Amino acid sequence: MIALPALAPFLDPVAIGIVGGGTVLAVVLRTPASDLVRGLSALRVLFRRRFDAAPLVEQANALTRIARRHGLIALDRTVIADPDIAAAVAEIVDGADGEAVATLLRQRRIARFERHRAAADMWTCAAESAPAMGMVGTLVGLVQMFTAMRDPAAIGGAMAVALLATLYGALLASLVALPVAARLRRSARIEAQERARIDPPLIALAAIEPRVRRELREAAA
Repeated sequence: MIALPALAPFLDPVAIGIVGGGTVLAVVLRTPASDLVRGLSALRVLFRRRFDAAPLVEQANALTRIARRHGLIALDRTVIADPDIAAAVAEIVDGADGEAVATLLRQRRIARFERHRAAADMWTCAAESAPAMGMVGTLVGLVQMFTAMRDPAAIGGAMAVALLATLYGALLASLVALPVAARLRRSARIEAQERARIDPPLIALAAIEPRVRRELREAAA
């Protein structure tokens, strides 16, 4: 186990400020405010289980059984937590057909994937900016070193800034930002693929014959 005193030579507040502050500034300047909030809030996704649409598929099948037994009007009293299923059911109750429901679900899936990708792009931006800020810190340290050639005591501190800034930039990009971006993209792909499984039961729900719908509504009225 590495003792804390052994890590002291690798800690430099100036280099940390240049790399950390510069990376944050670059991300803020390149990313819209809404995507910044989305990118930070997406961190909680990293600690969740893999998205599984099986409960949603079962719920959609249950809604189909309810509609066939009690009519579509009964779905208005059903509590639906998932926003995609809720939006699809609302359209079905209003008379949307299977094609319209499929289009709605596809659009919502694409919109969700784009939001997730925007969050991942924020971390990709950080991964791109961190090494550049490390190089900036290196140049700052070299300038300080060359201007202090007559002061041997100051050369060591300037050289530490130059070297550690490059180290911080590489570590921030390779061990933090890039892994977070990759995991967010993978989670987005998995959720998009899983959510496609709810399309068939919801399309089947919308495919109830219009005549049957009218009869069920009249019976329920």
